[in-house]
This record gives sequence, C-alpha cells and structure tokens, in this order.
Amino acid sequence: MPLSKKRIGIVCPYGWDTPGGVQSHVGDLAQYLIRQGHYVSVLAPAIDEDNLPDFVTSAGRPIAIPYNGAVARVLFGPIAFSRVRQWIANGNFDVLHLHEPAIPSISLLACWAAEGPMVGTFHAAAKRQKVTFAVAPILEPVIEKLTARIAVSEAARETLTEHLETDAIVVPNGIYADLYRDGVIDQRWTGNTLGFIGRFEEKRKGLDVLVAALPSIIAKFPDLKVFVAGPGDAQEVLKEIDPYLHSRFEFLGRISESEKANFLASVGLYIAPNTGGESFGIILAEALAGGASVVASDIPAFDSLLGHGAYGTLFASEDSQDLAKKVIDLLGDEESRRAIAQRGKKYAQEFDWDVVAEKIYDVYEMAMVGGSRVTLSSENRAWNKFLGRQS
Repeated sequence: MPLSKKRIGIVCPYGWDTPGGVQSHVGDLAQYLIRQGHYVSVLAPAIDEDNLPDFVTSAGRPIAIPYNGAVARVLFGPIAFSRVRQWIANGNFDVLHLHEPAIPSISLLACWAAEGPMVGTFHAAAKRQKVTFAVAPILEPVIEKLTARIAVSEAARETLTEHLETDAIVVPNGIYADLYRDGVIDQRWTGNTLGFIGRFEEKRKGLDVLVAALPSIIAKFPDLKVFVAGPGDAQEVLKEIDPYLHSRFEFLGRISESEKANFLASVGLYIAPNTGGESFGIILAEALAGGASVVASDIPAFDSLLGHGAYGTLFASEDSQDLAKKVIDLLGDEESRRAIAQRGKKYAQEFDWDVVAEKIYDVYEMAMVGGSRVTLSSENRAWNKFLGRQS
C-alpha cells in the first residue's frame, strides 16, 4: 500500500456481536488497514456496546429479520439515520466502504447520507428477495451514488446484476492463510473421518444432506466418524437423526482458530453440504489453506471458489447419494485425496489478506481520484420518500 495514510470509514450492516462472514471480513480488513497505518472507523449495530474493539462505533441495537435463508440482525430507521449522519460528520473520511448497501441497513442509510468517494461491497448471492422489491424504486438511484462496487464472488456479482442491473469488480473475501498453513495433525480426528464447521442448526448449512449420505458411506467404511464444530444445540439436532447414527457424531462446539487449523489438517475430508444462500464460502478458503481435501455442494459460490472442481470435489447440491459416492471414492483413494488437497492449499494463498487487502485498497484509490472527501449530503429526498414524508 502507498505511504499516504487515509481516513477510512467502514460500515458493517449486521450485528457486530453475532458471528457471521461479513462481520469477520469487516473486522479483519479494518485491522489489516490499521496495521498499515491508516485510520479506520467501523460503524456497526451492536447488542453489547461496552465490549467493542476501539475501532468500532455502535449505531444502536440491531433487530432480527429473515434474510437469504437465515436471520440477519440489522438496524434501520430514523434514529439509526441520525447516528449514521453524526458518525459521517465526525469522521472526516477520505473514503467510505459500505457493505451490503442494497438491503435495508445502516449501509444503505450511509449511502443516502453521504456524498463523495464511496465503495460498496456486495456479499449476497440469492434469488430476488421480497424486501428488495419493496425498496427497488429508491435503491437504484442510491446505489448509483457509489463511486465503485465490489462483489465477493462471481455469484454475488451476478446477483447484483440481476437485482439492480449494475456491475462490480470481483474481489474475494480474505483469510489469514498463514493461520491455517501449519496446523498440527491431531490423531483424534484422523482416519476415515468427515469434518463440518458451521451453524449446524441452520437448514441451509446442509447437515441433513450429510446425515442422509451416511448409511451408504458407513456400508463401505464401518469405522466412519463425523466431527461437527460450531455453535448450536447438538441435542436438538440429534433428535432429528436416527439413533443408530448417534455414535458416529461428535459435536465439538466452538473451536479456536488454532484448533480449527489442527482440525482442518487432520480430518479425512472436509464436507460443505450447504444448500444455498452462500455468496463466497470463507470456511472453504480456510479449509483449503489448512490442507483439507474439500467436498462441497455445487452451488454457484462454491463451484466458483473451487475452480469448478480443480481445487476440491463437487457434488450435486442436496443430492445425498451423489455426496456419498464422492466421499466413498475419495476415502478409498488416498493419492487423489492428497493431490487435490495440495493443489487447494497452494491456491488458497490467493485469498490471503496480503493479496485481498491490496486489491480492495486499489479500489479505494480509484474511488478517491480527484481528492474530494466524504461529506454529508443535503439531498435526502429518497429517505423522506421511504418514510412517506413530503420531499
């Protein structure tokens, strides 16, 4: 990055204290830019306002809404708009970076409130949402205010094009690849084992697809074990699984980053059976960096991330029998499993923050051409129209 240090404002639309890919991306990017000497302020909704990092400002408490097959915790409305304007006025920013500015959130509010260099990053990859239709008439002129647009994947770019008929530069989510490169083999997780990391109670994460595949896999590999890491109530999930399969599962709960590195280095195969709603798949990038041999559903984001099968094995989404076949083939062919894992580990360096942050900063520089700074807009007719006020 250049020696010229900038004041960068980043808006995260989702609750800061709720785990999620966008929050992780924003936090990692902010800390990377701070280490490069830039001033960075992140504005985000937060439930626990007393335990935020120094670089995060709370915009208020989020509310839960259904979005893209999950529950999103976002913040919207006139009080939030006032807080967004105050943050922009105090920030004296060279550039604003707004994440998911096309959904009702503080990122959209910031886009309404500001003028000047603004970059929008679009994460969602999904079919048209009813909420998008509801605000579409006022979304397009607001999104046009963005100086530059980023999509985290081809799937996210295509979603943006379909929804708002605009385009974006593809820059993937970042990971700290070195955190996963040197994972230590843990014998507890080796052998004919399958690994899964995620919010396993969410249907779109696809754990039930993996469960349905198990009888066929067990018939070939009677010692098979499945290790599941991540937040959720294991007992509730086990109620939905045939009791004869219970002994095959071990739920690990949340694991640390160092434990995750060891886990990815150890499991026989890493399984990502997600059924949709994924725009990138940051856990897949981490799994590749950790040296895991990945088996993933062929949803668009995963297909793109895995190079259409060059860096991981794809199965037909929601087809448990195809998943079983791919797992059986790989568990029975250690040479192929190792070869694809090695290709994936090398490829994962493309997602390292040293690479990704430079690409994002290049977009910032494009947006900042001309030297104008971010200011408050005096034109808020779109916001007034949304509230049903007279313009």
